[in-house]
Amino acid sequence: MFERSAAPGGVHHRLAAMVGEWEGRFRLWYEPEKLADESVQRGRIRLVGRGRFLLHEYEGHCSGAPFEGVALWAYHLDDNAFECAWGESFGTGTSIMFSTGRVDDERFGALGSYGEGPGGPRWGWRTELSQPDPEHLNIRMFNITPAGDEALAVEVNYTRAAVRSAPYAPSDAQAAPAARA
Repeated sequence: MFERSAAPGGVHHRLAAMVGEWEGRFRLWYEPEKLADESVQRGRIRLVGRGRFLLHEYEGHCSGAPFEGVALWAYHLDDNAFECAWGESFGTGTSIMFSTGRVDDERFGALGSYGEGPGGPRWGWRTELSQPDPEHLNIRMFNITPAGDEALAVEVNYTRAAVRSAPYAPSDAQAAPAARA
């Protein structure tokens, strides 16, 4: 089953196309349509688990303070669901957010939630990944109030960056299709 998904046209094949070094614009909103911050974000996406998972490691600045984060993305074949575990020094505090969702309109989406302090209501957090072409990757995150109102909270517009030397390089079997050409 995984081998079919990793073959051209499969979901894991599409995920593998996101592997690489990325740089782009990070934007943050605390309130709908009121931009709070904008800066450069750098990320690195690599395959782990013999090509079954994507690991996104990234860093940037928000309000002048550095932050870094990690997201582990997967496509669960049995459940036909996209899954994510996300942690960040700015956005998630000391928690790991777990999200699941479906693949719609060439976008990968997952829905998670977070609390508003002890005993407070749960807020939703929806994340979408889309890759309009091999050189661009967009990540959008939406806050969802307990009442169900949704607003854009974070947007990262990546462009593929020049490869930097790194301690890890995926094997040929794990490399993105474009990287093998």
